[in-house]
Amino acid sequence: MMGNRGMEDLIPLVNRLQDSLSGVQQSCSLHLPQIAVVGGQSAGKSSVLENFVGRDFLPRGSGIVTRRPLILQLLSADTEYGEFSHCKGKKFTDFDEVRIEIEAETHRLTGSNKGISPVPISLRIYSPHVLNLTLVDLPGITKVPIGDQPADIEYQIRDMIMQFICKENCLILAVTPANTDLANSDALKLAKDVDPQGQRTIGVITKLDLMDEGTDARNILENRLLPLRRGYIGVVNRSQKDIDGKKDIKAALLAEKNFFLSHPAYKHMAESTGTLYLQRILNQQLTNHIRDTLPAFRSHLQSQLVDLNKEAEEFRQYRPDDPARRTKTLLRLVQRLAVDFEKLIEGSGSKVDTVNLSGGARINRIFHERFPYELVKLESDERKLRREINYAIRNIHGVRTGLFTPDMAFEAIVKKQISMLQEPCVQFVDMVSQELITTVYQCINELSSFPKLKDETERIVTTEVREQESRCRDQVLLLIDTQLAYINTKHEDFIGFTNAQQTCKQSNKKTVAVMAGNHVIRKGWLTISNIGIMKGGAKEYWFILSAESLSWFRDDEEKEKKYMLPLDNLKLRDVEKGFMSSKCVFAIYNTELRNVYKDYKCLELACCSQEELDSWKSSLLQAGVHPEKVTVDGRGNGAPENFSDPQLERQVETIRSLVDSYMSIIYKTFKDLMPKTVMHLMINSVKEFISSELLAQLYALGECSALMDESPEQQRHREEVLRQHAALKEALAVVGKFSTSTCTTPLPPPVDSSWIQASSPTRRKNSVTKPVVSRGHALSVRRVPAPHTVATSADGLRQLAGQPSRAPPSVPRRHPPAIPNGK
Repeated sequence: MMGNRGMEDLIPLVNRLQDSLSGVQQSCSLHLPQIAVVGGQSAGKSSVLENFVGRDFLPRGSGIVTRRPLILQLLSADTEYGEFSHCKGKKFTDFDEVRIEIEAETHRLTGSNKGISPVPISLRIYSPHVLNLTLVDLPGITKVPIGDQPADIEYQIRDMIMQFICKENCLILAVTPANTDLANSDALKLAKDVDPQGQRTIGVITKLDLMDEGTDARNILENRLLPLRRGYIGVVNRSQKDIDGKKDIKAALLAEKNFFLSHPAYKHMAESTGTLYLQRILNQQLTNHIRDTLPAFRSHLQSQLVDLNKEAEEFRQYRPDDPARRTKTLLRLVQRLAVDFEKLIEGSGSKVDTVNLSGGARINRIFHERFPYELVKLESDERKLRREINYAIRNIHGVRTGLFTPDMAFEAIVKKQISMLQEPCVQFVDMVSQELITTVYQCINELSSFPKLKDETERIVTTEVREQESRCRDQVLLLIDTQLAYINTKHEDFIGFTNAQQTCKQSNKKTVAVMAGNHVIRKGWLTISNIGIMKGGAKEYWFILSAESLSWFRDDEEKEKKYMLPLDNLKLRDVEKGFMSSKCVFAIYNTELRNVYKDYKCLELACCSQEELDSWKSSLLQAGVHPEKVTVDGRGNGAPENFSDPQLERQVETIRSLVDSYMSIIYKTFKDLMPKTVMHLMINSVKEFISSELLAQLYALGECSALMDESPEQQRHREEVLRQHAALKEALAVVGKFSTSTCTTPLPPPVDSSWIQASSPTRRKNSVTKPVVSRGHALSVRRVPAPHTVATSADGLRQLAGQPSRAPPSVPRRHPPAIPNGK
């Protein structure tokens, strides 16, 4: 009867798997073999399902009646009743009550506004009149919203259908009325989108008795016109008049049989038409499909189980109320926190972030990019420095005219310069402290399963960081005071008064680093943002910064150079972000007011992030392009005077060279000492505290038991993991009891199904003869079936040789139309 003896237990096997995996299929990405019933509204889907059961049990009415997927499991049994998964243990022997329960459960989630929900209703029907089948009744495809349905109801239904039929384990039952144009069948178009080879699609033609007189569907049912690989099966359902008149389904099935036997176009194929034949074919094809997909499904179950084994074993041994277990867990978490923190700081973590800088890398950027840049910004410009030296010398001499260069002026200027280090040094400590706290938070997030432990750990470690920050700040201020206490003019790198007079003719250009040759300092993408729209607008170029020039190219192949800008007399300044811009911008300009690029006085360059901006500034600083200086004299002394006294001018030049030499020693010292001080007093101290003191302070709270209380989320996660693990083990045990060594019916050979056009929500004229382009889909292409042979592997799994392999289909999604404003 079934055409596949020895395989009768396969569909009940899948139903047992459905029970075992109930509630974990989504989280485990497991898709059981089933048949999805797809068709337009009033195509006769519900009538086909009722004919299978022999009972009226599905809701009926106008518009969308099926508003939630209905997973219908038919099982052959001696007695007849229904069971819902949401009403376990309750048997429904009255099928009117089954319909009422479906309506009530649908209304519970979707309300009364004809809305839809993708959450399925699971119904199992036991009956002596059914063959084993698992079907999913899906909402009918609609085009126009009715009532207060959302404007995108068509796309919601389409996406819901796609969520089922795109799975390779799902057979597609495409239901189409015979009194409509088959070439425009919505069900067949959707099936073609996800099953272009036609390996999973079965055609069903309904309403054959309602076709116009003199017409028939013989060529379709014989699979000669518009063929499908698995072919078509014709059925005749009850009419609305029969349903309203409570016509018995058994009588309807008899009338269907007589219709095919008596109709001149169908009587020669009467044995291969009708509801009973469709039921047998579906049983056979679903059985074969389950058998073919079972090995891959078993492998998927095993891989999921392996992934969960370690975590499930930990949770299984965990006893929330066991004090010893809580203490052990606390010790393990604190040790892991110390290891994770050290790895983030030292850069030896096993998980490397390839998107953003974090931990030690960000602190390193502060050490070697941000802090040197802030020091350079402190340097007074030439005119201001000369003016201050001029006033210092003259104020020291008073009413007398000095014959010698006063060393007091040098010391006063140097001390003022050293005092200015306080702000960037304190800011440096603050920046490192903030990055340290961010790193601590990143590690402490791993304790989110225990909220009290996380909060207390965060409080204790943050307090320690703040204490070490204060200690480090005091030490930095002490370093500055130490430098102010004694000006060491005997330093080996200090040029002294004699050499100062020989070098005082140097121009006001100062070099930060001695560079050998014109070597490349940095490469990267920057956008020139101040080019007008008429001249092409903002464009992105590949920039190369060397010791002598800044060049940019069309792309990073560096073949087509657009321009090369010498670095002489260039400075940079910050540019505020535009109101709608997310880019960070800086500008380069010439101190002699010359054009830097074509007829532009400055060049505004934009990059994507503040980190990238800081890095470019640091690189430009290395190349000798300094930030602009703001020359403001707070005492209102006006512009510097022209020196009329040559002796005074020589004294100013001498002291300026001395200050420059001494401050370069100070800057070099602080660039070296600041990272070392912060590393020793803050970072290493915090690492040591977390690894050796944190656990003791947690114990000192006296609430160790309360600290290890799980969060509700962690409890749910633990229960979910254990439930998934148990379900997967049970499912594997169910599958393991079945042998796949029995015979199977081969899949029919391929046919030319290129007549099915790609699905589109809006039909065009002549859609049968012209390809229809759907949003998000390419044109339908006529497919030439490849020759194939049937081979059987050792485990009995059929393989189609010569058939191209392809990735599992994804869900084609569409953008919903705009919802019109009601006026």
